[in-house]
Amino acid sequence: MTLKTTHALFTALLIGSAGSVYANDTISFLAFGDGGYHPDYPKTKHIKKPKNKAQFIAAEKAEWLEESRPIEEFNHAPIFVYPGTEIATEDTGAAAVGMAMAKLCESKSCQFGIQLGDNIYPDGADANDGKDDQKRMDDLILGPLKPLFRNNKDLVVYSALGNHDWKTSRKGVKLQTEWMAKQPNFHMDKRGYYSYTIGAVGNEVEFFVLDTNMLLSGQHYYEIPLKEDGSEQGLASALASGQAEVEDIEVHESPVNGEDHKQLAWLADGLKNSKAKWKIVYGHHILWSIGGTKYDEGHVLRRLILPELCQYADAYIAGHEHDLELLTDDCTRVLPNNAKPKLPLIISGAASKMRGTHSPFAHQQEKRYGEYDLVWAKSFIWGFAHIELDNRSDSLNVSFYTTPRDKSGAVEPEVSFSFKHRSE
Repeated sequence: MTLKTTHALFTALLIGSAGSVYANDTISFLAFGDGGYHPDYPKTKHIKKPKNKAQFIAAEKAEWLEESRPIEEFNHAPIFVYPGTEIATEDTGAAAVGMAMAKLCESKSCQFGIQLGDNIYPDGADANDGKDDQKRMDDLILGPLKPLFRNNKDLVVYSALGNHDWKTSRKGVKLQTEWMAKQPNFHMDKRGYYSYTIGAVGNEVEFFVLDTNMLLSGQHYYEIPLKEDGSEQGLASALASGQAEVEDIEVHESPVNGEDHKQLAWLADGLKNSKAKWKIVYGHHILWSIGGTKYDEGHVLRRLILPELCQYADAYIAGHEHDLELLTDDCTRVLPNNAKPKLPLIISGAASKMRGTHSPFAHQQEKRYGEYDLVWAKSFIWGFAHIELDNRSDSLNVSFYTTPRDKSGAVEPEVSFSFKHRSE
């Protein structure tokens, strides 16, 4: 009998790293995403057009200004220079985040983890770059988390797929799911989306893990740049000015035999009929965010899944943005008579890469969308979230942590928030 196939046994009685016994009055877990980056696996453009440190930072600044972001808010990730060269690229915080999570779990209960996609950068497995895929996954997925598993030998990470995991081919996705099937500390169903339940009956949580890349690849939509003030421009004006570009969907990403529609039906039916006390949905792509470059995807994904989340779920957790964010949606746009508490939207995508937010865009979003609220955000950091479902107070508690740029793996608490149980 393996740990992966014994959710009920695993959660009936949970032993923490310090030896304490945790009953099911509290279910606690780590949430982290976009952790699969390391300079040993660079983007093709960084190989074909190498830059030194000054050139790399200058290019980052030029892109920042091109997107009409305030120059006084400009920053960049730590820079890695390849030994024996002047070639520079973004450094990784994956190992530091792994160490920080391991340290946190010495003092807080960490019963399992959820991984929010983009587990392999930049092109997933089967990248045709001459590198061994088993070593790639050992390096990028397993390697950074070894300190966590060393102290928590039975901890399982339940993983989702992201757009970079899909980048090269369906074979690459299959290689990743097959690799995870052989790992005692990872779980991912071979079709990419799945559900699992943890906790004692009456106090349990059912998780619905989405393959959001599959959902988005079945849709026709446009990438539209923001106006200079950070507000969205309409499709008609963007088309007229030639600024709207159809989202490029690779042939291998296109849904086969209606698999995207089957996933949507599976989610709607699963949420509606779940008997679990808590119902949490997670996937790679965001519903709302303040990064300023993913909002077109957010529009599409909200249309596809927000009505079901508002009706039945307690939270939605995502990565994709390489920062930490907490937002809410009061659901009044999709459920006009909604009386439930606001839906928490947790973004934890800073497990190896950094990205800035777009403050003018954030301001314009709050002006335009009454249902949306930005609660907290922090950018240009490495970090993760720790979430507790407290059955004594019927609350979902989320805490954000960062780790410093010196890659020491120190744990730096940021903020904590509490939300009331909202599903039926």
